[in-house]
Amino acid sequence: MRVFKLTLVALAATFAWTAAAEAIEVKKRREAPGKPAEVWAVVGDFCAIKDWHPAVTECEQIEEGGDTFRILTLGDGGKIKEKLTDSDDTSYSYEIIEGPLPVKNYKATLEVGEDDEPDRVEIEWEAEFDADGVEDAEATKIISGIFNDGVTGIKKKAIAAYDKREPAAGNPVSKGRDRSEDEDLN
Repeated sequence: MRVFKLTLVALAATFAWTAAAEAIEVKKRREAPGKPAEVWAVVGDFCAIKDWHPAVTECEQIEEGGDTFRILTLGDGGKIKEKLTDSDDTSYSYEIIEGPLPVKNYKATLEVGEDDEPDRVEIEWEAEFDADGVEDAEATKIISGIFNDGVTGIKKKAIAAYDKREPAAGNPVSKGRDRSEDEDLN
């Protein structure tokens, strides 16, 4: 009987530890006009974040030990160091190495893909992380706000690129701007 009780206690402790160790997930999406490669050409460089995210004032890209890093300077002077972990034609993944955000074990992917409709893209930014020094809800709120501002900034860049392309092709530019589907999908 004692062995049975110890087994139950061990299982309960394992279950509690596993549940507590589950990472937080945040995902934000927007639809925008354009083709994935065209939108990615405007926003996909690892340091282009300074051009589309309102919180980032500067970005410095550096190489260390064969790895690519970016150092983001925020409007309040804070700095975040991020490591590029993977990339392809229309996406990249990265992790935060150090910075002022209340997160740890942060891994994220930014991607621009085709939408169901022609000449439309889906912008998606997602991350997994653990809260660090704050409750999970607070860390989620902070990262959600950052992502929301980011995908909105990318959408604005996509619309601007579309508006330049369409008149050159003899098409009206209102097609890309007046779409109700461009609202936040998340």
